[in-house]
Parts: sequence; structure tokens; C-alpha cells
Amino acid sequence: QVQLVESGGGLVQAGGSLRLSCAASGVTFNRHAMGWFRQVPGKERDFVAAIGLSTTYYADSVKGRFTISRDNVKNTVSLQMNSLKTEDTAVYYCAAKWMPPVIVRDEYRYWGQGTQVTVSS
Repeated sequence: QVQLVESGGGLVQAGGSLRLSCAASGVTFNRHAMGWFRQVPGKERDFVAAIGLSTTYYADSVKGRFTISRDNVKNTVSLQMNSLKTEDTAVYYCAAKWMPPVIVRDEYRYWGQGTQVTVSS
């Protein structure tokens, strides 16, 4: 059974940093691309970042501020979020699909339960 479990969300002031982590189990991790998406109430779930074995993709809105990385030994993917803005407030979801990584939400098969990130002004 595939499980993706996010952690690291919370409340932070604008300009601050947070690091999200996602622990994967039940998948051949190094054969899966991993992605981060986010969603605010009433809106669609949007792409944030994705990673293959080394290839990374970022949404324009987070480029230069967020960094996605993976540890194929620990089966984890992380999202380092710096210079946070109030508009980054959302529930952040970890997702997995067979390689290669893509930015298309519907291509991802497995999803975590989400973790709330709130950025205050």
C-alpha cells in the first residue's frame, strides 16, 4: 500500500522559511517522480515543484525561493521554502508518479493528506 506522509507545515511570518518533508512507503522510490502541489479553499490544486532523479521543475511563482530535493535512501522528498509570502498560504500536498517528472497535476497517481502552511503578514 502506497503512503505519502507530509510534515513540516505551520505558521510563519512573511519573509520566513519552512521546510516540508514527505515520507514515501510502498513505492519503488527511485523510480518515481515526486511533486509538490498546493491548494487554497475554492481554488484548484496548483503545481509547485517536481523532481526526477536530478531534473527539477518549479512554478514561476516560487522559482528562486523554493527548492525541492529528494533522498533516495530515506525515501523522502523535501521542499525548502524561503522568503515566504502571504500568497504562499495553502495546504501543500506531496504526490508521486512513475518517472519522468511532470508539472501536470492529473498525471500524479499517489497523494498525501496535505499539510497546512500559513504565512502571516
